[in-house]
Amino acid sequence: MSNTAVFFDRDGTLIHDPGYLNHPDQVQLLEGAAEALRELRGLGYKTVVVSNQSAVARGIVTEEMLEKIHERLRELLTAKGATIDKIYYCPYHPEGTIEQYRKDSDWRKPKPGMLLAAAQEMDIDLAKSWMIGDADRDMEAGRSAGCKTILVSTTRSEYGYPDKSRPDHVAVNMREAVNIVKKYHRSVQESRTMPASPINHEETLSAKSAEILSMVEEYAANETEKQRQEGPAPSAAASARTEQLLAGILEQLRGMRKSEMFVAEFSLLRLIAGVVQVFVPFCLLMALWFLMGTTRHDNNVFVALGFAITLQTMAMTFYVMHGRR
Repeated sequence: MSNTAVFFDRDGTLIHDPGYLNHPDQVQLLEGAAEALRELRGLGYKTVVVSNQSAVARGIVTEEMLEKIHERLRELLTAKGATIDKIYYCPYHPEGTIEQYRKDSDWRKPKPGMLLAAAQEMDIDLAKSWMIGDADRDMEAGRSAGCKTILVSTTRSEYGYPDKSRPDHVAVNMREAVNIVKKYHRSVQESRTMPASPINHEETLSAKSAEILSMVEEYAANETEKQRQEGPAPSAAASARTEQLLAGILEQLRGMRKSEMFVAEFSLLRLIAGVVQVFVPFCLLMALWFLMGTTRHDNNVFVALGFAITLQTMAMTFYVMHGRR
């Protein structure tokens, strides 16, 4: 996952937010921040800080002092075995008192400029990356860049936001935020190792259903032609052929049911198809019973086979509809 990243807001997410931080001595790591960076790096994510620093435009701190603040942040993290790959910050603000920085910028969150620049410079796939922060502007910037977003807050949920700033997840602290990323990471890894997809399974079921229908239809056509030629009297050979056919169909149905046992996905169409499928072997057993009874009832045999064909056709239709969803 070397082309994926987790973007972090700085103040209120990784370090305490005293207002406008303007000296390295004010830098204090929040609980769980270093551990979060360390674990995410262990999963293969790059770690990038993206921070609005309008204090520069307001004349509260210089860019030189800001660099020292970031050096202190790196020192505290290194002491706990954690690192940051890169720090991006936006010093601009439209109402700044320093003329050099008094302007709007595409880098200023909620605009996604810093994330887009990082993606370009660090070869990051934003669609597979995350933005973690404590404010609406962090969520909007992350969503605009195409990242998944996590809001760290003890008082808010993912509901009640406009679409542009609605977080994908809400965590009460950094520990929970990391767990959300780890859970997603595991699900992606597991999906890559799955031996077969539901589409392949549905295609297999459809093929087997078609094979069964073909067997039944071929038998019905041949049997009708032979009865016209041989007359109403049943023959031992015909009975043997019928028994062989029904045994083959039942074996096919047993194989289909075993295949379905390994599919965990639920859908209403699959449920209906399964219920209909249950009645197919029942109709075939009835046909066998009529065939092997003391008095053979050919009409009843064909009626039972007709029901089996109809029900199997319905089941196959439901399976195909489910596969195209």
